Amino acid sequence: MEHYDLLPMTQIQVQGSKDTTQKFLWNLRDQQLIESVLIPASQGTKGVRASRLTLCVSTQVGCALGCKFCASGLDGLKRNLSTGEILGQIILAGKQAGKRIDNLVFMGMGEPLANLPALLPALDIILSPKGLGIGARHITLSTSGLVPKILELSKYPAQIRLAISLHGGDNDTRRKIMPINDRYSVEELLIACEQFIEERKKMITLEYILIKGINDDLKQAELLGKHAKRLNAKINLIPYNSVDGLEWERPSKDQIIAFKQKVEMESPSRVTLRMEKGHDIDAACGQLRLREKNRNPKDDFE
Repeated sequence: MEHYDLLPMTQIQVQGSKDTTQKFLWNLRDQQLIESVLIPASQGTKGVRASRLTLCVSTQVGCALGCKFCASGLDGLKRNLSTGEILGQIILAGKQAGKRIDNLVFMGMGEPLANLPALLPALDIILSPKGLGIGARHITLSTSGLVPKILELSKYPAQIRLAISLHGGDNDTRRKIMPINDRYSVEELLIACEQFIEERKKMITLEYILIKGINDDLKQAELLGKHAKRLNAKINLIPYNSVDGLEWERPSKDQIIAFKQKVEMESPSRVTLRMEKGHDIDAACGQLRLREKNRNPKDDFE
């Protein structure tokens, strides 16, 4: 008789509670570690409150791109996840939550567009009524700006959403944060976004993490607003979430508000100030994994 292991990973740690943001640490078959974050939210429709459950999904073990604000890349890229490992996070997190996950953001560990050979088949299953049956408009892929892969994704038939990790309005500022900018400039990225929008007829989102003294000045706000206006894009402003081992800081509340107001002056697009959930559970990508990898086993007996 043949035996099959149907679980691509096991849960070894969870932080948070079922009614708040939860972070899962998964152990893969080769003992590599990845993370997923489950985020409950309420949304109202004509006076009715409905619960929405979002999962932030990882696509790689570690990351090769070395974005300076992110813990995922501090240990480098170990490997791509398989299609099963991508799907496993969704299935097992839903089982843990005891309810259906209805919103997915591929913003966890790794660069999603660097693993399209495994990710696209996973999306096919996620979207299929015979699979997980999650609608395309409830799926967002985030990229640091892999221009050829953005153009490749534009040919994918489903109307999934795209988010661009911009984090700098000009090349000099962005390359301090995003090493990928040395390969694909801001202008090349904007042109690829225009082509994606033309192909898909779908609004994109510009993600912008605000880091004190690095990219939070009003000139950057002006450039961000102009880029958003050019693309007719939405903007998510995200105050920096501290990462162990990195010295960068979150701007003051006054500076964050001033930045947001300047962006709004330049762009008619919707600007959202997104205060991340999960500060108390190391919710920045990769932190829980690094902490577990660096843990001294002797600590368990002290």
